[in-house]
Amino acid sequence: MDDLSGLMKLIPIGDIAEKLGIDEGVAEAAVAVAVPAIVGGLAANAKDEGGAKSLEKALGKHKGTTPKRLAEVDEADGEKIVSNVFGAKKNDVALAAASAVDAKGDGLDIGAIVQQVLPIVAPIVLAWVANQFLGGSTKAEPEPAKTPAPSGNPLGDMLGGLISSKQGQDLLASALGGLLGGGRK
Repeated sequence: MDDLSGLMKLIPIGDIAEKLGIDEGVAEAAVAVAVPAIVGGLAANAKDEGGAKSLEKALGKHKGTTPKRLAEVDEADGEKIVSNVFGAKKNDVALAAASAVDAKGDGLDIGAIVQQVLPIVAPIVLAWVANQFLGGSTKAEPEPAKTPAPSGNPLGDMLGGLISSKQGQDLLASALGGLLGGGRK
């Protein structure tokens, strides 16, 4: 699991575009920044023991539940996930992620689009991470269950590995800056 491509394949881009009434390219661009932002937020929260334990508990609830269609996504759960991951910074994160979107169009509010996309993709991200970390069923990219990491924080190491990918680093370095560094506040 060296990048986010397996996770990105699980996101129903066409369904999201249809739901939001936007072009599929814009939806794809918004998802491409929302997913690494969520993973980065999870990684920031998993840095400390309390955050890692809380995240592991949430992962347990999402193990084996990978929504395949938009109709299967619990957006209310997604809102809770986004709030728990980003706290008071959720709007700032959405706007910062939106600044990385290379989408042009008359009257498009990319920040608002990313804010709408975050709770849609959050349950998919959490389910995918749960299946990768705890072992479970993901058809896109099966991986072995949790492997011990030298730091003693295997969840933090796994998430850190995802955001250290080129795709994750490009977004985190260019758009989100220090917003995710210290977890939520």
